[in-house]
Amino acid sequence: MMEARQSKVPCEPDLPYVHDMDEAALLAWQAVAAERAGVDAAFQDTLADGSAGPWMQMIPPGMFEMGSLRTEFGHQSSEHPQHTVCLGRPFALGRYTVTVEEFDRFRLDTGWVIRSDLIWSSGRRPVMNIRLKDAQLYADWLSEQTGQRYRLPTEAEWEYACRAGSLTPFHFGASLTCKEAHFNSTFPYEEARQKRRWFLPRCFPLQRAAEVGEKPANTWGLHDMHGNVWEFTVNPWTNSHINANRDGAPAPLHGTQRIVTKGGSYFDSAAQARSAARMTRLRDELDVNLGMRLVRELDLAE
Repeated sequence: MMEARQSKVPCEPDLPYVHDMDEAALLAWQAVAAERAGVDAAFQDTLADGSAGPWMQMIPPGMFEMGSLRTEFGHQSSEHPQHTVCLGRPFALGRYTVTVEEFDRFRLDTGWVIRSDLIWSSGRRPVMNIRLKDAQLYADWLSEQTGQRYRLPTEAEWEYACRAGSLTPFHFGASLTCKEAHFNSTFPYEEARQKRRWFLPRCFPLQRAAEVGEKPANTWGLHDMHGNVWEFTVNPWTNSHINANRDGAPAPLHGTQRIVTKGGSYFDSAAQARSAARMTRLRDELDVNLGMRLVRELDLAE
């Protein structure tokens, strides 16, 4: 018997159900939302010294299905139940995870110190070995630099933006290859689903994060949402989506020691890079496969 999704919940009038939209309609809706917010579909804010900030992509409002069905290969109980979420406001999300060269501008301006006992990367690779509070400090600095409000995404915002209208395990479809994402190629998706014991990886395993933007973007222009590095959200960890807020708002983080991260990484299997996949991390955890991507809030024209 097919598992039924939880029925849709009331949303704001005219809020579209994005899974009913094809790529052309999704791009048109993104353009409409950008015009209403007074920004381009892709834009950069200006920093205090006149230079350009990180690239941001407009994410239009909409209604979507969050989580996964038990029939999805790789499904975990923490992704259940699949439920309808209504995101009534547009937002912008980083085209890429924050890179080392972007974080270095904050570091040099504020005196944030790299610990000598930790691995540090360079250039356009994702910044790593930072804690949640460091990510929040960077977001606050970027807000001060631009006069706009930057912050970490909620889990619902992250998954909605990653899916970009898709209901399949990955934005790119029912399976994932190393052409679309950087994951541990010794643990592929389709071969594991078929329970194939012997196979040759289709790409050589690279045990480090790749430069951002090397893999194709999703419909809304976001790169590396599947794989490369796990990404922080502001959601406290929950063992399921039972009682999740249907507007996508997270519960308070106060007193919570564990948070939700999304996206998978170069170290993990393709199944862990699914749109619905989620992983628990300690609030003060450091790792070489854990980074961040920021939301920029938008002011809507009256």
